[in-house]
Amino acid sequence: MKSHLRDLLHQALQSLHTQGVLPDAVYEIGVERAQEAQHGDYASNIALTLAKAARRKPRELAELIVARLPASARIARVDIAGPGFINFFVSPTALQSVVSDISQVGERYGTSRLGANQKVQVEFVSANPNGPLHVGHGRGAAIGSTLANLLQAVGYQVQREYYVNDAGRQMDILALSVWLRYLEQCGERVTFPVNGYKGDYVRHIARALRERHGAALRHDAPQVWRDVPPDEGAENGAGNGDKELHVDALIARAKSLLGADGYRTLFEAGLNAMLADIRDDLEQFGVHYDNWFSERSLTTGGVVEQSIARLKQGGDLYRQDGAWWFRSSRYGDEKDRVVVRDNGDQTYFASDIAYHLGKFERGFARVINVWGSDHHGYIPRVKAALQALGCDPDRLDVVLVQFVILFRNGVRAQMSTRAGEFVTLRELRNEVGNDAARFFYVMRKSDQHLDFDLELAKSSSNENPVYYVQYAHARICSVLRQGEQKGYVWDGAEGLAQLHLLVEGHEQKLMSTLSHYGAAVERAALSYEPHQIVYYLKELAADLHAYYNALPFLVEDAALRNARLTLLAATRQVLRNALALLGVSAPESM
Repeated sequence: MKSHLRDLLHQALQSLHTQGVLPDAVYEIGVERAQEAQHGDYASNIALTLAKAARRKPRELAELIVARLPASARIARVDIAGPGFINFFVSPTALQSVVSDISQVGERYGTSRLGANQKVQVEFVSANPNGPLHVGHGRGAAIGSTLANLLQAVGYQVQREYYVNDAGRQMDILALSVWLRYLEQCGERVTFPVNGYKGDYVRHIARALRERHGAALRHDAPQVWRDVPPDEGAENGAGNGDKELHVDALIARAKSLLGADGYRTLFEAGLNAMLADIRDDLEQFGVHYDNWFSERSLTTGGVVEQSIARLKQGGDLYRQDGAWWFRSSRYGDEKDRVVVRDNGDQTYFASDIAYHLGKFERGFARVINVWGSDHHGYIPRVKAALQALGCDPDRLDVVLVQFVILFRNGVRAQMSTRAGEFVTLRELRNEVGNDAARFFYVMRKSDQHLDFDLELAKSSSNENPVYYVQYAHARICSVLRQGEQKGYVWDGAEGLAQLHLLVEGHEQKLMSTLSHYGAAVERAALSYEPHQIVYYLKELAADLHAYYNALPFLVEDAALRNARLTLLAATRQVLRNALALLGVSAPESM
């Protein structure tokens, strides 16, 4: 419908151009859904945007445009409102055709070819594999996977990617933590470092390591701690220890005592166990990836060095205090950034430069990163590096996801990976179910904080939005089952032929909302706002429930009954389609 209206407006504007009212130009014609029913179904502000070029008042120009609109059986009437908004009222015939369209294309209703099969990558979650996924990661998973579904629905070729941070200090701290728990299980007396990972999952990995390798990785505790700087708060440090120096020294000692092969065994045990847990957790959450990209592959393959060399060649790196700095301030960042430290170690930023360069070299027209909101300051430096390397930084989009605050029985739950005091995504899923978790995660704009109310998510009431929407689908299924039980034969073809009988206000409103589904999908996809599908679903469910409460469906009049059941079936299909985009099920009974 929006495309049809744009075409009508384009013809009117061309007519005005021919008459010299408008200059020769390519017009970007905006058509949006009307916010209020009295303003019609769709509205355009084209008269306001072109008034200056036409040297006329917006309302006067709107009158000229409306006078030249071609006739259309899909439009009942056109009004001009306020300073010059053009409001379109869709005809009953057009609304009825929506039901026919839904019946014909089924699960493909709402999809389009807008993306023209362009390659797009969506990278999301990408949590460090140093602990289980917590409820905060779950929101990024739900938003990222829904966004990928939306882009695919509007015609993009989408690759879903997880960037595995399997290199660097955090993974060494995990390996150390596993080793110390392993030593405990071997009978050694261990003082666990402040900076170690303390969750039970570390003990589980250590237990499996001991079962697999016995005492092969065991060393005496005094040998491990000999000459290691005191930890923060340690007695022998008089409370002045340094937790960072302490844990780094222990990592170095582990590497020294175990040797390259032993440490690799330890490192891989922690990494593989956590990756397997993350993969399983996400799969069970309905989140699937096309590619798991290893950070280590960037260093082992020399890709990071090649990126650094290109920056040096372009004059974008300089040496200062023994370190190599990227001139990111030259490209809009607030300050320059270190890529190689004075000890020769490459920074995380160096790996990220190589990784993002590689994304575009893989042929993606657009790259979308779903990041936690704490990464906001990281965006300018990554875009600066891409620009320095000859890539268009505008082809990288970043969707920021705000934190989740989980409330259980009115008490805020704490989350800290190292302390082990966190609520995992798996625990949340087990408590409220995948459907409620995914729906709640997406129901607010990603850059807004989310208070996750567990009691509400589990409740079977209309206040629970996912229950309210799913119940609409189940209600339709129930009506169709009741019809079968009463011996009514629902003839879909006959129902389509009798859609002109659907003249009640609730029927008109429901068909109007159904007609807006495709536009809602496109808007949500192009603006990277999955929550708009939740808004649409809530509106559609409200229309269905109002219709259900106002009018009977299983009436004696077979023609009217078939028409109403056909409308219900179309509504059921759109509910299914929209819920599928969110990764939420459409139950047939509740």
